[in-house]
Amino acid sequence: MGRGRQKAKDAKIARQLKYTNHGGDLRELERELTSREGNAPVPAAPDDSDDYYDRWADDED
Repeated sequence: MGRGRQKAKDAKIARQLKYTNHGGDLRELERELTSREGNAPVPAAPDDSDDYYDRWADDED
């Protein structure tokens, strides 16, 4: 398939995505987000960047 035909297909798909209603239920999304706010926050991953620095910092002395 030539580049022109592929470009035309891509443009057609882009138009479909841009102008069609995807049926997003905003009220359902709002309920989902507000129900998550009441839950305990997820703990962040430990920051290992200091450990990496400390391991190599002694080599310079």
